[in-house]
Amino acid sequence: METKTKPAVTLDLTGLSCPAPLLGAKRVLDDLEPGQTLLLVSDCPGTLDDLTAWVHHTDHELVATEKGEGRRTHYYVRKGHSVPIKANVVLDIRGVSCPGPIVEAKKIVEGMKPGEVLQLISSCPGSPADVRAWTKSTGHELLAARDTGRDVHEFFVRKR
Repeated sequence: METKTKPAVTLDLTGLSCPAPLLGAKRVLDDLEPGQTLLLVSDCPGTLDDLTAWVHHTDHELVATEKGEGRRTHYYVRKGHSVPIKANVVLDIRGVSCPGPIVEAKKIVEGMKPGEVLQLISSCPGSPADVRAWTKSTGHELLAARDTGRDVHEFFVRKR
């Protein structure tokens, strides 16, 4: 597969085993501008799985892969555009089942000023649907929703 993506940086980590290629990619992407692309060269067979899982939990994008020389693979990773969201209040309610996360979040948001942001961290499997329904019904703005780990959901909600 031929790609037209021009990388801003090429990082050749041939010979290093996982997770070194992923960690190297993260360090380089941290220094790139949003939208720029990194070309990661790796011969570790686990790199594709690592990158695929990682971009799923970030707003970075695995744009293309190409077969390189020998056992090498070229991975084109584009840096995402998101800006870190600063929360005014953090509610880490992992271990509490639904509807607990929404009940507690509602109490906290009621005491916040309009425009302030709540970061809600939950391990309840129903929380993604619950948070979306709650923000839609109340008019609060769901700025971001992402999975940050195994069975851990993170939400940023701006009070209206």
